[in-house]
Amino acid sequence: MSPAFVPKLVTVLREGYGQRQLRRDVIAGLTVAIVALPLAMALGIASGASPDKGLITAIVAGLLISVLGGSRVQIGGPTGAFVVVVYGIIARHGYDGLLLATLMAGLILIVAGYSGFGRLIRFVPHPVVTGFTAGIAVIIASSQIRDFLGLRGAPLSGGLTDHATGAARLLTTIDPVTATVGVGALFLLIGVRKFAPKLPGYLIVIVLVAAAVALLKLPVDTIGVRFPDMAIGLPAPSLPALSLAKVQALLPSAFTIAFLAGIEALLSAVVADGMTGFQHRPNQELVGQGVANIASALFGGLPATGAIARTATNVRAGAGTPFAGIFHALFLLLFVLTASDLMRLVPMAVLAAVLLMVAWGMSEAGHFVALLRVRSSERAILLITFGLTVMVDLTVAIGVGVTLAALTFLARMSETVTITSGSSEIGEDPEQRETLPQGVEVFRINGPLFFGVTSDLLEALKRIGEMPRIIVLRLELVPWLDSSGAAALGDFLKRAHANGSAVILSGVQPTVRDMLDHEGIERLPGTPRFAPDYPSALAMARPGVEFDHDRY
Repeated sequence: MSPAFVPKLVTVLREGYGQRQLRRDVIAGLTVAIVALPLAMALGIASGASPDKGLITAIVAGLLISVLGGSRVQIGGPTGAFVVVVYGIIARHGYDGLLLATLMAGLILIVAGYSGFGRLIRFVPHPVVTGFTAGIAVIIASSQIRDFLGLRGAPLSGGLTDHATGAARLLTTIDPVTATVGVGALFLLIGVRKFAPKLPGYLIVIVLVAAAVALLKLPVDTIGVRFPDMAIGLPAPSLPALSLAKVQALLPSAFTIAFLAGIEALLSAVVADGMTGFQHRPNQELVGQGVANIASALFGGLPATGAIARTATNVRAGAGTPFAGIFHALFLLLFVLTASDLMRLVPMAVLAAVLLMVAWGMSEAGHFVALLRVRSSERAILLITFGLTVMVDLTVAIGVGVTLAALTFLARMSETVTITSGSSEIGEDPEQRETLPQGVEVFRINGPLFFGVTSDLLEALKRIGEMPRIIVLRLELVPWLDSSGAAALGDFLKRAHANGSAVILSGVQPTVRDMLDHEGIERLPGTPRFAPDYPSALAMARPGVEFDHDRY
């Protein structure tokens, strides 16, 4: 097996695993499980499912991501990035449709991993990632208004506009007791984060507020009231209902889940690398994420990916190997099997407060504002991605954001490419310029020759007044060219040939030569002569030298 596809757990076992690291991993696993427990329940509810679905995901997917992933300390499970997507899939296709989409996304991730896409996903521009995560954060926050304030009426669904109008319509139904519980829990969470950031604030606040509500017998909705049939433990695995029509309908959603899972998992792995000094294996990480999502779907769970905050907590707690993530999943399973009755006492308003904190963390408000101060093109990409996420659809937002970023990059790349005429070497003293042989014109291309600059090459030829006997085209500073660049070069050769000019290509790099050979440039009229460097090209261009087509 290629080293790129060896799970980090296997690497750790080969290196040797001792009791000292075992103790540290057990402590880290317990710490992360305490943090993950309330988050998994809250994210399960926010996704339009139930708290047990979030717990199943954290246990099953979290275990397999640690066993098969390409990172030493990655913690997997449900995350806020999926909330909007999952909610929409459930609303349109039912929960069974979500399971099928998650299973398909797992297969897509495995194919992407084995196809080497692990290193490509990291090229998604930062303004796009920040824009859609901030947009998701706004939608998550707005969706929690109902439970946070105890509004009476139908659940808020759809996007930001639907949440805002629905909440405004129901404002007269605010329950003062529920609102007090929610606001109190939110202030407690903020206080714990500010004054005792190392403590598991989510769990502490949930336990304290749930105990107060139970002792005072406050009339607020709890998990037990909202989800009286919540299952305990793990269900038996089973396949979701399959049909060709359903697969076709859910394929776009599956690609969206796979894309989000890949992006967030690899971002989380990069953060972990920076904290630990190790390097993750991106393609194996995608494979592990794929298997984990398939298993989560079979057990009735939600989509899963690497969770940045929980992974960072894992590292800070002393984790050094994937065993910490395995222990995190086992501890969660233990909590589910032994404390389900206590979980039913948790007020919905407290979980809404937890999700408001999650949304604030996702928004990266400070970073979002900082990006607004950068160049106008990146600011536009950020705002367009954010706006489309909030007002239209996450899939549309990502597609438009990535497309705009790619076009902007290509436009900037084309500005860096220069096509100049003259005989001097770069940096050469103008007084020492070598005199060109009679009837010779020289063009130098600096930068990649791709479809964005092909018209410039032909314009350079048009600028010549009287066509020379020989044109020397210097390509030593062209690192690569695409098929459009090769085609433009072919047009250049044909026009030069039609006007009676021969062409010498000098300093052609191997990758560029391979593309020219592949495009069949030697079959064109006016086949060029190749020179290994510029002085050789000038020697070939001197009067009296036979112009043959030997390859160098």
